[in-house]
Amino acid sequence: MKYGFVKVCAATPDIKVGDCDFNAANIIEDIKNANDAGAKLVVFPELCITGYTCGDLFLQKTLLDSAGLAISEICRETANMDILIAVGAPIAVEQKLYNCAVLLYCGKILAIIPKTNIPNYAEFYEMRHFAPASNGVRYISYQEECVPFGTNILIKDRNVTDFVLAVEICEDLWTMNPPSGRHAAAGATVIANLSASDELIAKAEYRKSLVSGQSARLFAGYIYSDAGFGESSTDLVYSGDNLICENGNLLARSKNFSNELIFAEIDVERLAYDRRRTNTFSASNSEGYCVLETNFDFEETQLTRKIERMPFVPQNTKKRERYSEEILSIQACGLAKRLVHTGAKTAIIGISGGLDSTLALLVASRAFDIVGCEHENIIAVTMPCFGTTSRTYNNAIAVSKAVGASLHEVNIKKAVMQHFEDIGQDANTFDITYENSQARERTQVLMDIANKTGGLVIGTGDMSELALGWATYNGDHMSMYAVNVGVPKTLIKYLVEYEAQKTKNSDLCETLYDILDTPVSPELLPPQDGKISQKTEQFVGPYILHDFFLYYMLRFGFSPSKIYHLAKYAFCDDFGNEEILKWMKVFYRRFFSQQFKRSCIPDGPKVGSVALSPRGDWRMPSDASAAIWLGEIDKLTC
Repeated sequence: MKYGFVKVCAATPDIKVGDCDFNAANIIEDIKNANDAGAKLVVFPELCITGYTCGDLFLQKTLLDSAGLAISEICRETANMDILIAVGAPIAVEQKLYNCAVLLYCGKILAIIPKTNIPNYAEFYEMRHFAPASNGVRYISYQEECVPFGTNILIKDRNVTDFVLAVEICEDLWTMNPPSGRHAAAGATVIANLSASDELIAKAEYRKSLVSGQSARLFAGYIYSDAGFGESSTDLVYSGDNLICENGNLLARSKNFSNELIFAEIDVERLAYDRRRTNTFSASNSEGYCVLETNFDFEETQLTRKIERMPFVPQNTKKRERYSEEILSIQACGLAKRLVHTGAKTAIIGISGGLDSTLALLVASRAFDIVGCEHENIIAVTMPCFGTTSRTYNNAIAVSKAVGASLHEVNIKKAVMQHFEDIGQDANTFDITYENSQARERTQVLMDIANKTGGLVIGTGDMSELALGWATYNGDHMSMYAVNVGVPKTLIKYLVEYEAQKTKNSDLCETLYDILDTPVSPELLPPQDGKISQKTEQFVGPYILHDFFLYYMLRFGFSPSKIYHLAKYAFCDDFGNEEILKWMKVFYRRFFSQQFKRSCIPDGPKVGSVALSPRGDWRMPSDASAAIWLGEIDKLTC
């Protein structure tokens, strides 16, 4: 329950139609297994106490009485368990029969929620037996308890304040206006659906799209429990297709045609953040709702959900390739529009032989194809200086020639040495002035060539560098259009790799792969034995960690303690806890102190859900204090 993770379970028990004692025994066994696994909520299928396929037996008092006794038995057997239970049963109220979800907690019947939409088409004939729910909430007497009865019921937890449960039943989801919509508007972050959806060809995929789509629309967790083996097969077969989704993402799904329990941890803090940041999400208003409480033990939830090490990078190869094409197209179209709008004749790129400038060159090539200009109007400028190695120099030349750009070399050593003399800088003092003088000289060269050729300087810096402020102010920090500004460092290598795999130009392919194998470096310090001496990640930290911190801080507003909690799961095989904390502190310190650079960055295209543009996504004062974030990190232990 700590950090907003609530472990939930969708269960399909073995049943016999009409045998409530048998069904209750198996439901109790499933509840025990769910409780032992640490679940705080377990959802069972529609009418599972009796079986969904009882037909006219639903009208028999004997069956209804037996169902009531079964519910009481489940209460007794689970009284000492810290788990909320949603189980399906027929409930008679004032001479009407309702298809209901019965909510049980700590041995008590917490609430009874009737089904709103009663299907009576095709293979369904529920109206023969069941009445639809009416508006409002009232109290009824059931199994010697006074219980709230109605659809507008929310279950909130005292300890995990973002956990708010609401219930709908099967057909409710398949309608034009599912009840879960108003439940979410009233504050529900988790929706339980007790279902008995029969299996037909292609229905499983449609069902999945419904569940995942509704969870996305509502910024909610959605637990869908389906009837399975044991229901009557007179005309239909039920597959037990259980699903757990969170804001459009499938967290868990059962194997079809196998009655089983599935588990997942729903992050209700994450859902609450998405709702806060989306001003078109209906404001919470629980007026007219009966709000009940649980009091879950506040304990750490052991995560089984996969925490991706690179959240910006899709792990599925086909999905990654599709995203790569989309991102490159976004970058290229953004640049193409700027070229057309300004009437630029050329695009000027400082090409270093590294990943960032290579990606910018590839994007410029695509942009020139879009506007119908020859690649020779892309001017690739290589500017060797004190730290340039033969490997990066040769790759800069090779990649420029391979894409058909015009190559222009400007050796800046003399200009920088003259500048050192002008400002009284010792050329043997390898300090920040030594480094930044080179970066600013390169930017001056690019700007002046752009003026001379009627072109635009294309920025090469990426989003990860912006987050850390790893850019020279008014040096590589500045350009006329920054194509990589929305792309994190961990993603760039995959974009370049995608182009390497896609190209039919063998020279380009070979060069791109060598660039991919080159250490990340600004090359501002002299090489050692002809090799790169200044490796960025040795100084600023691993980009794979920084991108992880950046994603969860900006995308979901997570605290340092929660991000650290996730990082321990994601990087358990890569970094020790002390190292994670060390670089986390570096990240927060730099992120806050370097905002002034981001406050005046050039235009550039947003490509994903996280961006740092001061005009669009991230508005932060340049002098905001990092004290409380760093203070929280200091309190964390390894």
